Amino acid sequence: MMLDRRRLLTSALTLGAMHAFPGLSLAQARPLVFATFTGSWEEAHKAVLVPAFRKANADAAIVLDPMLSVDQIAKVNAAKANPPIDVMLHDPGPALVAIGQDLVDPFPADKSAYYKDLIPEAQDAMGPAPFFQVVGLTYNPETVKTPPTSWADLWKPEFKGKVGITNLNSTLGTGWLVEIARMRGGSEANVDEGFKALEELKPNLAAVAANPGALATLFQQGQVDISPGNFNAIQILKARGVPVEFVAPKEGAIAFKTTIHIVKNSPNKELAFKLIEAALSPEVQTTLMNSPYLIVPTNTKVAMSGEIAKVLAKDTDELKKKFVFQDWKKINEQRASWIEKFNRDIKI
Repeated sequence: MMLDRRRLLTSALTLGAMHAFPGLSLAQARPLVFATFTGSWEEAHKAVLVPAFRKANADAAIVLDPMLSVDQIAKVNAAKANPPIDVMLHDPGPALVAIGQDLVDPFPADKSAYYKDLIPEAQDAMGPAPFFQVVGLTYNPETVKTPPTSWADLWKPEFKGKVGITNLNSTLGTGWLVEIARMRGGSEANVDEGFKALEELKPNLAAVAANPGALATLFQQGQVDISPGNFNAIQILKARGVPVEFVAPKEGAIAFKTTIHIVKNSPNKELAFKLIEAALSPEVQTTLMNSPYLIVPTNTKVAMSGEIAKVLAKDTDELKKKFVFQDWKKINEQRASWIEKFNRDIKI
């Protein structure tokens, strides 16, 4: 019996994948695809998480596919029956969207050796949080002689043409907009004052980056001197010798958990679970907590130390007391319209 065109194509793709990844068996139809974030997250996961996964799963092939959460969701939505991604990584807003659109499976916590050791805030039935992120002010100490202390410092005349921000497709960009609105009397439900503030910021803007990784690169290239930024992204730049520092603004740095999810209809669900297990393990979280990655851990078996304990918090209890946690369910209600408005109006 002759194979039809679709079956021939599927067979060819499978054989091609097996040739490209010698450890790949017919049972694993394609490599495990992990959609991590761009920039420092890709670097950290490539250097630490992937080797830990491969050590425990020597015959499994894995591919990192770095992209923003919105792009992960779009890719999976476009092929729900046969998704091109097996594991997604999301900040709070996109995680709610992915769950609401039925794109992820519940995490099998009963099979996990580490889920019970996570702090309560990291234990999510639809996908645990392997780490926290913290957003504050980042600046070049060689050009900014007086360290900033407030989000409001970005509007100072001395920073004309020196400020960098990200667009609202990123959690960094949207979260920061909410805090700017809050600073002027707004909230997660009303960011009108935040958009007015952005209009006033235009003379100071040097660049609007597509994502946090691109924003970090602008510091490396000397194109911006000050910006809102992710703590860990800045630490990787510092480790490379780039002059950059992080400070929590007096209004409070933004903190949020980042969750990891098994994609619904993934052909690699068991391997997806094993990758997440590696991400939750004390060994991986300890390594990622140390320089140069400095990612805030969520496993209670990992004691915060070093730069994280010095600059951010000595433990997760202090982190929760010191930093601002936003209502992403409320933010998501209007986020799409905010992104549209930002892309239309905030141009430099």
